[in-house]
Amino acid sequence: MDAERTYDLIERIAALLRRDTRAGGRGKDLHPVQLEALRYLARANRVSDTPAAVGDYLGLTKGNVSQRVNGLVRQGLVRKQPDAADGRVVHLAVTAAGRRALDALAPRRRELTALAGGPDLTALEGGLTALLHELVRTRGARTFGACRTCRHHETAGGRPYCRLLDQAIPRDETDRLCREHEPRTQRG
Repeated sequence: MDAERTYDLIERIAALLRRDTRAGGRGKDLHPVQLEALRYLARANRVSDTPAAVGDYLGLTKGNVSQRVNGLVRQGLVRKQPDAADGRVVHLAVTAAGRRALDALAPRRRELTALAGGPDLTALEGGLTALLHELVRTRGARTFGACRTCRHHETAGGRPYCRLLDQAIPRDETDRLCREHEPRTQRG
């Protein structure tokens, strides 16, 4: 397969996924970027559930993030919580209504997984992961990987710990996305 054909396939798949996202937001007064933000927040850890992290993940400006997040708050899908240690920091939490909105989109994601399934799914995931890591590396972006796969993640006293942030990480957050993630093995 040549590079141009591969790019065309990825671009077409992305367009179809965006169409699915738009369809999922119809009738709910949700824009696709709001659904993407909601999905991200449902997978983010406590280090990464801030408006700044949403902007980094989705590639949005501060103003655009603020507008989208405020819309989610008005609809009762997300709530804002001040950080206990630093009052300047605001955390965003998906509400039960937000989880229900995401659950309504789950059948489409499961359908995609089934369509892409089969014995080559592991190879597909590996190839897409490698592509993502290369794009992140060449563009100076963040990886937003699972905490447990980060080079700063370790176990201290039998509990998950982040060396970078110098703090314990709740066990239930080690599979969540982290804005500070750095893969254990860096190519370059």
